[in-house]
Amino acid sequence: MRAVVVPEPGGPEALQIAELSVPEPGVGEVLIKVEAAGVNRADILQRQGFYPPPHGITNVLGLECAGTIEALGPQVSGFEIGDEVCALLAGGAYAEFAVAPAGQVASIPAGLDMTAGAALMEAACTVWSNLVMVGGLTVGKTLLIHGGASGIGTTGIQVAKALGARVVTTVGSDAKAEAVSALGADVVINYTTQEFADAMQADGIEADVILDIIGAKYLAPNLSVLAPNGRLVVIGLQGGIQAELNLSALLSKRASITATSLRARPLDEKATIVAETRANFFPLVESGAVKPVVHATYPLADVAEAHRVIEESTHIGKLVLTL
Repeated sequence: MRAVVVPEPGGPEALQIAELSVPEPGVGEVLIKVEAAGVNRADILQRQGFYPPPHGITNVLGLECAGTIEALGPQVSGFEIGDEVCALLAGGAYAEFAVAPAGQVASIPAGLDMTAGAALMEAACTVWSNLVMVGGLTVGKTLLIHGGASGIGTTGIQVAKALGARVVTTVGSDAKAEAVSALGADVVINYTTQEFADAMQADGIEADVILDIIGAKYLAPNLSVLAPNGRLVVIGLQGGIQAELNLSALLSKRASITATSLRARPLDEKATIVAETRANFFPLVESGAVKPVVHATYPLADVAEAHRVIEESTHIGKLVLTL
């Protein structure tokens, strides 16, 4: 089978398409014939040598895919060969075939094609687990989500609005501001022209939940706009890994900071997240309240170009590789 690997870390030119053996599903796993695979910023980090796969996971890139089940491993129930599914992976999606734990596989929501299905799982599981399961976002609350035009951002905005929350988001261009406003964002702040914390404080806005992809750079301003009993959930470190924390400010607000990741979690934890996402998020998709935003698709041979677009951060929503 064709699969994308990175023999040596580097730029997009380091990506290579290799001929590898088709993997075999083990106990509790399914083999998927991949039709489309989502592209995520984590893939860029892996290509650069900063985010290696967990122990025992393939070096083939890709954290989510959609396709049809080709084979079932031992002790798998609830699926049949030929089922159209989407899957959350720890690696291996950039290939013609991928193996996934059955607990991380779901039938594609009604109304979505394979391309949209491939753009679904990583963002859906990240958003639902962090906004709802960790952040406790509910009707009437205010969410601040950074990177509103990203795959996580476009998904998170729609989910928050479907839950009845108010949404504040940051973006890096006027085009992105227009796009996230169309998705329902109530307050949009262009971080290239104003500081988000200053803008929020000027309007008297505090956030009950903050979903942050930046990390160290935004720690202090995030804390300054966090509401009493608020929750700051850090899921990315694009702005660095170390910052000084004002514990007094945290104590005075009775607030909490949680840092989470998805890829390296134990299988049972990921299965729980997928089950919760399937039960609560998928109905929002099937009702039309939430829709995956796909910026563009690329054939597998153009994977390097897809990575360049992600690095340039000119996209809105997700990029998808088609096989």
